Amino acid sequence: MMTPYRLYYAPDNASLVIRLVLEEMGVPYEAVLVDRRRNEQDSAAYRALNPNGLIPVLETPQGPIFETAAILLWLSESHGQMAPPADDPDRAEFLKWLFFASNTLHADLRILFYAEKYIDPSQADMLRAGIRPRLRQHLQLLDALAKRAPVWFRADSQSVLTYYVACMMRWMALYPAKTDRSWYQLADTPNLQTILMQLEMCPATRSAIAAEGLGVTPFTSPTHANPPEGSAT
Repeated sequence: MMTPYRLYYAPDNASLVIRLVLEEMGVPYEAVLVDRRRNEQDSAAYRALNPNGLIPVLETPQGPIFETAAILLWLSESHGQMAPPADDPDRAEFLKWLFFASNTLHADLRILFYAEKYIDPSQADMLRAGIRPRLRQHLQLLDALAKRAPVWFRADSQSVLTYYVACMMRWMALYPAKTDRSWYQLADTPNLQTILMQLEMCPATRSAIAAEGLGVTPFTSPTHANPPEGSAT
């Protein structure tokens, strides 16, 4: 590789989180489109990098890494940025919230977005209705954390966790298409809203907007991506 990292991405997919963090860290990387319209995520070449066929993959000098939280944790440790170091008293609390974001919030979002993969399609809307109160509860917990404002989760200090949560809140406001999203109101979580507003002003976010066609307010008032290449779905 000509650069330390190669990010396999699709516009406005989970790879967006990794792009934002790489940009924030100022680490050179190459972005490689995985064209979902051509199902390239299911190709033999991509499955060799991630046997699950999910996006993203970050190819590194130590080999490919998949799973969003694993990539974020590896990057923060490798570059000593955007997370408390191993000997920091805040490390344990940071880790529990990072994995809450990954294993609880993101996992429940997948049910909301892809309910038909979890249940008979005729019951998908019922499943979505059932998962929305859980998502609202998750956001309230994160809003309380933001109000407490540890250094790794507040508006004036970007971290791998703030970018991860911001992207998931973007997707809550947009997906799935043509369904009722009245359950999600950014104003219900004012402390998170403050973080999202600050992130929109960061150079890393502006770079991601240009690269993936995210619109001028990708977190606080998002619109569907209009990327220069590839497709979000």
